[in-house]
Amino acid sequence: MAGYLDQYGAGDERREKIVRTVVISVVALAAIGGALFFVFYNYRQEGQVKRFFALLAAHDYQSAYALWGCTEAKPCRDYPITAFMQDWGPQSGRADVASPHIAKSRSCGSGVILTVDFGNNREERLWVERRDLTIGFSPFPVCPAGGISVK
Repeated sequence: MAGYLDQYGAGDERREKIVRTVVISVVALAAIGGALFFVFYNYRQEGQVKRFFALLAAHDYQSAYALWGCTEAKPCRDYPITAFMQDWGPQSGRADVASPHIAKSRSCGSGVILTVDFGNNREERLWVERRDLTIGFSPFPVCPAGGISVK
């Protein structure tokens, strides 16, 4: 006849295995989630800048100008199309947009500062507003309040 306490603790190994599996799964999901967060945190803003350079490469300057929040019907007061063409048109120093790549992406308040490398030690810092994805020149060389640096 078996004693009263002979089976005491028999299910402990199974419970420990379940707890260990759950803890490892939660830690792994947190690590993967954190990595994905930093990789895709500024994804939309980076995509907008890539789209801007694709439009410039296709010589579609009106559509590229529209990404700055400016149109022919409602041009920007402080950045008319003539100034845009001087900065980004075929006669500008930035006309060769065949090989720009985003070197650094930094969240800063309501927007993102994207450092675009054109090669030959030429860089440009662009600002992309989070709420409407409008592009502009960055008002800061670096984020004054810190920020999250992604690349």
